[in-house]
Amino acid sequence: MMFPHRIKSILPSDRVLEIGPGGTPHPRADVLLEKVFPSEEEARQQRGLAAKGQTDQLLVTYDGETVPFAEREFDYVICSHVLEHVHDVDSFTREISRVGKKGYIEYPTIYYEYLYNFRVHRNFLLLRGDVIHWMPKGETPLNEFREVQRFYYDSLAGGYNDLAVALQPFLFEGREWFDSIKTRRVTEIKDVCFEAGAYRIPKKPEIVKRKKGIRRLFGLRGI
Repeated sequence: MMFPHRIKSILPSDRVLEIGPGGTPHPRADVLLEKVFPSEEEARQQRGLAAKGQTDQLLVTYDGETVPFAEREFDYVICSHVLEHVHDVDSFTREISRVGKKGYIEYPTIYYEYLYNFRVHRNFLLLRGDVIHWMPKGETPLNEFREVQRFYYDSLAGGYNDLAVALQPFLFEGREWFDSIKTRRVTEIKDVCFEAGAYRIPKKPEIVKRKKGIRRLFGLRGI
């Protein structure tokens, strides 16, 4: 989870479900819901290469599609880095809001996928207004660049995550939801990308410092 500080609406008396806890279950979760995978290596890939978590929290397994709980059984549902894995985001988010009254949802954006292209990720996702737009990766030519992306994927697996950390607010999205989660399946890549002018990437302090040094050295302005 990239933005745990955004989870703000869990009350002391709330019963909390976490779907797809991966290697680091949230400490406030009363119940963990995890999909059963055919092998530990597949599970590791699904966890984003994270180590298997150790916990005493109640663990329930499921098929990855239908959430095996009654309507509104939970006050709060945490679902972090799961939507990119499911077959149908519309159907799955309806399941989440069926069993929960409110919750937190988080996922990588298309910009993260473009660099690392995790094999186990099925979807591109991006929030537009209050609606999560999604598009299956298989409907795009992204895999034509897999030979290039393998380099970035292997670097991430090797611990070189500086870029992902520095650009975290653009590579991932996370927010709380209440009552329901609005989603929309789209068919064009532009609909899961930021609109022009909708984002601002701040300059790194060391880059700004370096440019000032160059200006002083050569007496230049406007660099």
